[in-house]
Amino acid sequence: MTHPLDRLTIAEIERNRALVLDAGHDETATAFMLVNLVEPHKSAVLDGSSTERRVATVVMDRRDGTVTELVTELVAGVLESSRVVDVVAEGQPPIVDEEFERVETLLRANEGWVAAMARRGIDDVSLVRVSALSAGRFDLPGEEGLRIVRCLSFLQLDPHDNAWAHPIDGIVAYLDLISGDVLRLIDEAVVDVPMERQAFHLTDELPTPRSTQRPIVVTQPEGPSFTVDGDVVEWEHWRLRIGYNQVEGLTLHEIGFTDGDRHRPIVYRASIAEMVVPYGDPGPLRFWQNYFDAGEYSLGKVANSLELGCDCLGEIRYLDATIAATDGRPKVIRNAICMHEEDASILWKHTDEYTHSSDVRRNRRLVISFFITVGNYDYGFYWHLYLDGRIELECKATGVVLASAYPGPAADGTEHPWASEIAPGVGAPYHQHLFSARLDMMVDGVENAVDELAAQRVPMGDANPYGNGFTLSTTRLRTELDGVREADGKRGVVWHVVNPGSRNVVGKPVGYVLRPEGQPSLLADPASSIARRAAFTTKDLWVTRYSPTERFPSGELVNQNDGYGTIDGWIARDADIDGQDIVLWHTFGLTHFPRTEDWPIMPVDATGFSLVPHGFFDRNPTLDVPAPVAAHGGGGGCCGGGQACTCSHEEGSAADS
Repeated sequence: MTHPLDRLTIAEIERNRALVLDAGHDETATAFMLVNLVEPHKSAVLDGSSTERRVATVVMDRRDGTVTELVTELVAGVLESSRVVDVVAEGQPPIVDEEFERVETLLRANEGWVAAMARRGIDDVSLVRVSALSAGRFDLPGEEGLRIVRCLSFLQLDPHDNAWAHPIDGIVAYLDLISGDVLRLIDEAVVDVPMERQAFHLTDELPTPRSTQRPIVVTQPEGPSFTVDGDVVEWEHWRLRIGYNQVEGLTLHEIGFTDGDRHRPIVYRASIAEMVVPYGDPGPLRFWQNYFDAGEYSLGKVANSLELGCDCLGEIRYLDATIAATDGRPKVIRNAICMHEEDASILWKHTDEYTHSSDVRRNRRLVISFFITVGNYDYGFYWHLYLDGRIELECKATGVVLASAYPGPAADGTEHPWASEIAPGVGAPYHQHLFSARLDMMVDGVENAVDELAAQRVPMGDANPYGNGFTLSTTRLRTELDGVREADGKRGVVWHVVNPGSRNVVGKPVGYVLRPEGQPSLLADPASSIARRAAFTTKDLWVTRYSPTERFPSGELVNQNDGYGTIDGWIARDADIDGQDIVLWHTFGLTHFPRTEDWPIMPVDATGFSLVPHGFFDRNPTLDVPAPVAAHGGGGGCCGGGQACTCSHEEGSAADS
């Protein structure tokens, strides 16, 4: 029997396509821009009353750019609704593969662009690779209602050359994707193209490989400890459901933990609902560089097919992802989701001087991940579930930084203020990678509240005569406007999601703490276009009342959206969030001032957050974890029988997947 949150199948995507075309959309002219399951209202899923399978589809007529939003119901086989989207007010659908592929052909046929290349000594434009980038929204004359990309160019000397190393700077083309016209060609200056080859994928252009590494073998002779039944995963005391869609990619549903004879819900739904990469160069060639990788490029469409031994180590279970291609037909991304179990160092340890005993337990985690490539950058999203009830998300950024020509110091000797010089003559503009985690909480039920906890210094006085005292400040967030918060590492600010109706052994509400990293939020000016469009990046936490229609913090159609349907508009209602069905939106990320070490390919940088049980369990939930035993296969194990681990060994974790 189909569960209402089951991922769309091949047959369902085919059926949806037929219903959309039967509604009068021309097969050859219709591009299926988004096809996603309409998840039923949370209450209908929890009480088992939902029997429908509804699909939301956004199509675009390639001939004139008309965008239509449709909802089909697959069980009854009917079209429930259809409306034409006002793209000026609401935004455009994401950019799709066929549009990226078309751009180079269009520019190579444009006389002005070809002449600009010739002025730079490039006569063979077949060597020029065009990076078609989302346009943003800046109210520039003549752009209203058009479907636009802004195009930067790179020189690729041969099919194996790293084109990103040869930016053709000083020029950008604004292109209408519907008419194919070049709307504007900004040719600011003829700048020398950096010509040094910068390979990272060809052995004969790289240093001689080191010969010092000996194998690290991760084995589980009896197989993994987790089970997969359709979309349902069980591991140790955890149970959850896997989801996947075109915008967010991997989603996790109904995350819960079995505590004794009770299965206790913690998070109803978890995902990365949006991510944006705002650049900091205000010049005329690059002021518009702000990329929403979920809303403008569709994270779920650009997932990698993962390979054992390269992307993942150990006893791996892969899941394919099935999405709709631009023609509306199903497309299977092989091995899109990776699932494995790995050692996670020490869980707990103590050597006791009174009992003369030594105890140690090793931790494990279940890792559920997927990797995407969006142009020059690659991102891995790793959800970790631990034995002690901890949930973590780690986002890994790698790939190639977006290069520019580096202008060098000004006449007065001051350095260029907007980019790093990462190689002679090669610059990399400063930028950020900011993510929005949507956490639909359900700690022991749907009626939750949030307390902000912070360390509080106590001044010397009668109650603190020696000045050593400090305490914990607790602030209940009552309404949605109260729920807009900033992290503060100096005060140790965390957010405690509690259930006032469920008490622990000491009579306190059970809860989970969201621990932020507290890195910089959006650095652009509050009055900027990007601050309006990506309002979620301006604060570290937003708490909203659950609504099934509020799924993406920068709106449903993010591409060229000027702030329609964004999270700052939702909270204007200032709804009650104290003891209600609530959603946390946590902003976190990286601020990147590129280094020479990031070139020609960037080593992984990571960011994330954790959800930690805080009063959720009555005591340490891992007392039943067995003592370590000798490892199989000569992998370097510890002592058995509960004895202290005194051996010396290299930890062979599969953590670096």
